[in-house]
Amino acid sequence: MTTYLLAGGGTAGHVNPLLAVADGLRARDPEAEVLVLGTAEGLESRLVPERGYELLIVDKVPFPRRPNAQAAAFPARFRRAIAQVRDHIRAHGVEVVVGFGGYASAPAYIAARREGVPFVVHEANAKPGLANVLGARRAAATGVAFEGTRLRGGEVVGMPLRREVIELDRAAARHEAAAYFGLDPARPVLLVFGGSLGAQRLNEALADSWGDVLAAGWQLLHVTGERSQLEDPEVPGYALRRYVDRMDLAFAVADLIVSRSGAATVSEISALGLPALYVPYSVGNGEQRLNAASAVAAGAARLLDDATFDGDAVRRHVIPLLKDPQRIASMAKAAETVGTRSGTDNVIALVDRALASS
Repeated sequence: MTTYLLAGGGTAGHVNPLLAVADGLRARDPEAEVLVLGTAEGLESRLVPERGYELLIVDKVPFPRRPNAQAAAFPARFRRAIAQVRDHIRAHGVEVVVGFGGYASAPAYIAARREGVPFVVHEANAKPGLANVLGARRAAATGVAFEGTRLRGGEVVGMPLRREVIELDRAAARHEAAAYFGLDPARPVLLVFGGSLGAQRLNEALADSWGDVLAAGWQLLHVTGERSQLEDPEVPGYALRRYVDRMDLAFAVADLIVSRSGAATVSEISALGLPALYVPYSVGNGEQRLNAASAVAAGAARLLDDATFDGDAVRRHVIPLLKDPQRIASMAKAAETVGTRSGTDNVIALVDRALASS
């Protein structure tokens, strides 16, 4: 029986691929012990126990960005976090560590090295985070989700994805999906979404242009986010939802997507072979634009500028595409070459290799 320690958390971008790999390890060997290392404050504190895994806690110690009191206290706090992870490794007989970035990963990498335990790094974003940049220098293996990610020793393995996405047969599920959203399976559907909290820019643009989408002969499935106050016009062909817990069905009924380009979003859309128009979120370090780069280069997607994305932008860029089925078909064909549904298995293969080499 092998004991694995999966480290990561803070955001869904770190937690979801971690849980996908955890599920893959447990499905392959029900006798394996799969433990998760995270902080008490992150999303993992809720999602990991809900999925049936034991969560081992490590202090949240952000890397200092400027000289201040927190920076002065950082060395001692970070040493304490490393010690906590070393204690966990010894207490549970951990044989391999897998890190997915976030606050838990940096001390996990150092603790594993000091305990003589091999560790594997997985980076979800095209622009890697600091913890994984440091971890990749000594990792037994490093996997990245996107081509072109600059990470030492990085191998493109794709993104570990949710089981419902991996197993989705879009054609077989289309009629069920259309019925679920009250749409016509025989007519094309534009899916617009901005994540669980929505994207105000996308919502406002579609509030001004949904009539143009319908006039182009398309239906619209618009997932606005739970906090949105956007009014539902309640017209045939326009399905407005605050939140969708069956995104697999949303993908099944979609023929074209307009969305942000978070790592998981791009990976799921690409894995399913769907054409997309990405509107990268402009706040941050530019990783969303980079996440979409490989899909854009392959001709499977286009980029639209967040700062100028409004109803007129939909009419200038989206509506002409809706009226060009040959172009959409070409994008869909290109999309089939970009993504992979085997990200979970690929990461597990890296873990096996790390164990074998140790």
